[in-house]
Amino acid sequence: MNNLIWLLRASKWARNPPSARMVKLVLLIVAAGLAIFALEWLDLWPDWAQMEKAPRPRIPH
Repeated sequence: MNNLIWLLRASKWARNPPSARMVKLVLLIVAAGLAIFALEWLDLWPDWAQMEKAPRPRIPH
């Protein structure tokens, strides 16, 4: 059933493809995510942009 849904979705995209603007927007978002990932992986991400690990709340029993 799931394959049929994807086939119908692909058919819809083939008949009505996204605009060039939408494709550029999606590619820009993916590129930004990859750039952030690369900076983090290379340890070039600034310290002020790092999240501090919050202490785990203690739950009394």
